[in-house]
Amino acid sequence: MSPLRVGVIGAGRVGSVLAAALRERGHVIVSVSGESDASRARAAALLPGVPMAKPTVVARGCDVLLLTVPDDMLANVVTMLADSGALHEGQHVVHTSGRHGLAVLEPARAVGARTAAMHPAMTCTGTAVDLDRLPGTVFGLTADTAERAFVESLVADLRGTPMWVPEEMRTLYHAGLAH
Repeated sequence: MSPLRVGVIGAGRVGSVLAAALRERGHVIVSVSGESDASRARAAALLPGVPMAKPTVVARGCDVLLLTVPDDMLANVVTMLADSGALHEGQHVVHTSGRHGLAVLEPARAVGARTAAMHPAMTCTGTAVDLDRLPGTVFGLTADTAERAFVESLVADLRGTPMWVPEEMRTLYHAGLAH
């Protein structure tokens, strides 16, 4: 796959690690956003030189947008980005929530974005230690048929193992991981 221009909204433990891993595999991380001091520190440590920006700026500047915000914030973030015009047709919008499938990304799909769910089934520390733990990690994936090859290629670049989870089974998948 040719290098992707990736933006990350939510530079927490998951977002910073996935961005660093994609960067190691030759992709360009154009910018990230993070609200907390901890997120900004993680981004500085794992993604030196990558600009921090507001979520709308991150979304406008990339071809692949990773939404790595907490589950309870995801719907609001997607709606805000779609309503503000920050998402565009053909852009890949991928979230990392275990609980949510594609339905939460409907506002992005409605503006023409290509959507997928890609949940790493591991607990991230948000440090460089996680980069060595990613290979072999199972990623719970949900995507329409047209997006499957793309999201599988992202998982391959992360050196993970894809596992397809039907939309109607996301809640059960998430509950199983929690126990």
